[in-house]
Amino acid sequence: MNPFKKLASDTAIYGVSSIVGRFLNWWLVPYYSFMFLPGEYGVVTNMYAYVAFFLVFLTFGMETSYFRFASKSDNPESVYSTSIISLFFTTLSFVLLASVFRQEIANLIQYPDHPEYVLWFAIILGVDAFTAIPFARLRLNNRPLKFAFVKFVFIGFNIAFNLFFISLCPKLLQNNPDSIVNYVYSADIGVGYVFISNLLASLITLILLLPEIFRVTFTFDKKLMQQMLSYGFPILIVGLTGMVNQNIDKVLIPFLVPEDQNPMFQLGIYGANYKLAVLMNMFIQAFRYAFEPFFFARSSSKDDPRVYATVMKYFVIFGLLIFLGMVLFIDVIKIIVDSEYHEGLKVVPLILMANLFFGMYFTLSLWYKLTDKTRYGAYIALFGAAITLVLNIVLIPVMGYMGSAIAVFICFLIMMLISYFMGQKHYPVPYDVKRIGNYFLAAMILYALSYFTNDLSPVLKYLSHTTFIGIFLLMVFRFEKSEISRLFKINKKK
Repeated sequence: MNPFKKLASDTAIYGVSSIVGRFLNWWLVPYYSFMFLPGEYGVVTNMYAYVAFFLVFLTFGMETSYFRFASKSDNPESVYSTSIISLFFTTLSFVLLASVFRQEIANLIQYPDHPEYVLWFAIILGVDAFTAIPFARLRLNNRPLKFAFVKFVFIGFNIAFNLFFISLCPKLLQNNPDSIVNYVYSADIGVGYVFISNLLASLITLILLLPEIFRVTFTFDKKLMQQMLSYGFPILIVGLTGMVNQNIDKVLIPFLVPEDQNPMFQLGIYGANYKLAVLMNMFIQAFRYAFEPFFFARSSSKDDPRVYATVMKYFVIFGLLIFLGMVLFIDVIKIIVDSEYHEGLKVVPLILMANLFFGMYFTLSLWYKLTDKTRYGAYIALFGAAITLVLNIVLIPVMGYMGSAIAVFICFLIMMLISYFMGQKHYPVPYDVKRIGNYFLAAMILYALSYFTNDLSPVLKYLSHTTFIGIFLLMVFRFEKSEISRLFKINKKK
């Protein structure tokens, strides 16, 4: 099958679960904005920032290691079994430790009155880390439909539980104070029901994946495990530093913003507007799900460098279209969140572009994964994390959450550039830098022109913005028409 058609097909299917699924799940953000005050939503943002760190830590690069070793092994089932056994014991140990020391941990992260948060999230993290390998196996075995189904079930139940606990239960008790709902609901839990909903949905996901988990003869290859750990450790460092770059701001804001400036309120504002960039995140996530097994499976092909160069170009084109669509119609998008959160809209363009740079960095990172030089990925990520930490520590006390947005933008831009130049030295890929640069320039010019439409009537304003997007699409069509036709043509049977 044409590799571009295969990648596009898998990206589309994974996109159904990632883009559509996460889009549905994302509607919880505007829902929370109307149900919780910014300070309360700040708790949600803060807790999930910690989750992001620990999830990477608990999977310790095993997902990428599994892809690498299973794709080249004569016995992929042994790789799967070894991976899943190792994750089972590490996650179980983590849950037990977190349970025993939940009060101490709650004190450390400034939630001394809510040690139950620690226990709930320990279970969520344990389940999510353990199921990472079954999900990876579905991707490696080209079973995107099963992957999408399980993801949809999780999202569906997560949304349903949120609506049940946060909206339905209070109304039922209001109409009937003696209802049996009292056995499953307490108003004192409040924002904690966001976490309980996640916990229940994760457990349902685990149940659905049990057939995949047990569809193997369990064996543990100690030598293989050592090799996978050696390969995956730099990936763990990359992952942890990546979480620093993406989430450390949401951990630091409560510590660095002075109390008289209401740090949790600022974090709630920032977290909600950060989530408005979700469309870019969803596109990148869907692409990542398809691209990683794609380039590992093709690692021996002589045509790979040209294939990767073409993939990068179209990834940037789609990313810039998402950027333009979001920033040119932000006044329409903002109505879905409560007006109390609108003051943070200024961070959205920066976060969108930062995420695009991150997606480009991920695409560029194939050079150190294919050459087994993952330590370089760790070096780049550590450098990026250092930049993020320094900029956040310097800028947050002065600029609040705006400093965080600037920090993540600069971090991913620098990491993307470093990875490009190092990659060209170790695994040259003929990226069309000039064409990609022209698309970036065109998008920035169109974005700048949108500022001159602010005084127009809404009809003329959005007609102009639609025209700007049309101009960008015409530019792409003008330069890429023949290549698109060639890449995705259907080969006739002879």
